[in-house]
Amino acid sequence: MNRPVDAVIEFLQSQQAHGKTHVLLDNEARDGLRELFIRARTPVEARPDIPSDSSAPRTISQVIPQVVELVIEGEDKSTKLASIKRQVANWAPALSLGSLRETMVFAAGNPEAKIMLIGEAPGYHEEKEGQPFMGPAGEKLSDILKAMGITREEVYITYLVKFRPATPKQSTNNRNPSLAEILACMPILRAEISVINPAVIIALGDSAVEGLLNVKGAIGGALSQWHEFSGIPTRATYHPVHLLKTGSNEVKRLLWEDMLAVMEKIGMPISDKQRGFFLPKP
Repeated sequence: MNRPVDAVIEFLQSQQAHGKTHVLLDNEARDGLRELFIRARTPVEARPDIPSDSSAPRTISQVIPQVVELVIEGEDKSTKLASIKRQVANWAPALSLGSLRETMVFAAGNPEAKIMLIGEAPGYHEEKEGQPFMGPAGEKLSDILKAMGITREEVYITYLVKFRPATPKQSTNNRNPSLAEILACMPILRAEISVINPAVIIALGDSAVEGLLNVKGAIGGALSQWHEFSGIPTRATYHPVHLLKTGSNEVKRLLWEDMLAVMEKIGMPISDKQRGFFLPKP
């Protein structure tokens, strides 16, 4: 069973192991922690969201609803993922933050996949379709997989955060998830990884890399090398939308080198043509 507080503790322990004594929090994370502190100190009978009837149950999950457990049920991977998905639809640790939209975008792909791709959070197109990596960025991801010789149906695609981060007067505009939102959803991702047990993880984009690997800022320093998350070899690379924004051949080349490294890691055949993608023409 996984709790958001476990993810927080693990994150802080990893920072301490790297010699860090302080952790910077953004405004949303500070507000979330402040709210938890206030809620924990407020008597239950003074809480408007908890029934005043003395016969009503008053558990820790009522005082701090962010602390809940996720239970994996089922005999095979598909049923286990289905049990996770059912719980995620009303995942209180995330939805109680008040900063996420309510439509869940869970995951897609093959439960037996060797490759697990993790993005940051769904956006406009994904929320509309109810599937991860839709729209132009999704088409670009499909092109990348096709160049590798595989399809979306052969990999497992998911997000750090399963709900679209909200903004004022939101239409098609998107934003990256906050630290508080990532931590709230981390137990879900860990449960998915424990079920899928992929041979390799690919982290797509700054927020995904930061959330998984504690790499701050631009991901340039995390590229072209192997990391580890939950005991799984993990490769950090650019989000497909970054290719659409820059159109840079250098970015395309760096991303493709990461894909080649993934292919080599799991023993996929690589042709001379694939190795020659984005190399200077003689």
